[in-house]
Amino acid sequence: MVCSKCGANVAEQFKFCPHCGTPVSGSSSGDGAAPAVQSSDIPGMVLVAGGTFPMGLNEVNRKISLSTFELGATPVTQRQYEYIMGNNPSKLTGRDRPVECVNWCEALIYCNFLSIKEGMTPCFSIGNATDLTKVDTRSPLWKRVVCNFTANGYRLPTEAEWEYAARGGKNTDINQFAGGNNIDEVAWYGENSNVSTHDVATKKPNGLGLYDMCGNVAEWCWDCMGDLPIRAMTNPHGSNIGSLHVKRGGSWLDDAQQCTVYFRSGSAPTGKSSSLGFRVCRTVLEESSGGKSSKEDVYI
Repeated sequence: MVCSKCGANVAEQFKFCPHCGTPVSGSSSGDGAAPAVQSSDIPGMVLVAGGTFPMGLNEVNRKISLSTFELGATPVTQRQYEYIMGNNPSKLTGRDRPVECVNWCEALIYCNFLSIKEGMTPCFSIGNATDLTKVDTRSPLWKRVVCNFTANGYRLPTEAEWEYAARGGKNTDINQFAGGNNIDEVAWYGENSNVSTHDVATKKPNGLGLYDMCGNVAEWCWDCMGDLPIRAMTNPHGSNIGSLHVKRGGSWLDDAQQCTVYFRSGSAPTGKSSSLGFRVCRTVLEESSGGKSSKEDVYI
């Protein structure tokens, strides 16, 4: 096949041009490329086995050890968000595109509602309340929100969990991007996105089977934005002091540098953007718990 955009020859097994990222095969996907995993109302989860890795760029002394957890195979889609919350706030609409224009507080609310829907214990609370819809997202009460990391429900990943998973988990690689060093193969970003989000899982995954960790939409993390200590840490939950919360991965409007696995930025918890979404995470309470990691098993 020949790419209609750049004219490069593309092998038949590719759904997109590895040179410029343009889809090259027709399908039912809104982006012209077939999603690699099937769509569903509940996020599909991938098991991320615990391990130790050097977090950040060239910080060999910052050894982070993490317990096993599960992470969404893709960012939460508009279909999945609307199924739980009853509305779709996104500006760039498409049921299998990432949900966006969701602030940090609303992402926590979604996680709690999803946990309740699935019969799990919600992770987030303010005082004794887990129904956070009663607290205005502009209220200073949100500074008191806590995460119960021992609960079995859904939550946002910590920044450390996000980077560890993006890098491939215990088999940590040295790629700049999640899944490789050729950004056009693994991410929708400013140079190939056509100024829009795209259906999730239409680019190559990383070694764990996680899609869109870089590009498409940046993703909220639990942590407040702050300096990362240069020392060994176990299961760090990040700073709980600060006016910004971490977002990772870069988006459809960002340059390649902003889409690397180590690039950090932050936004106010009330901030919303068509380039910002989120991905859910779950604590694995027993190491023997199963996780879905193959393309045949995972549903988005």
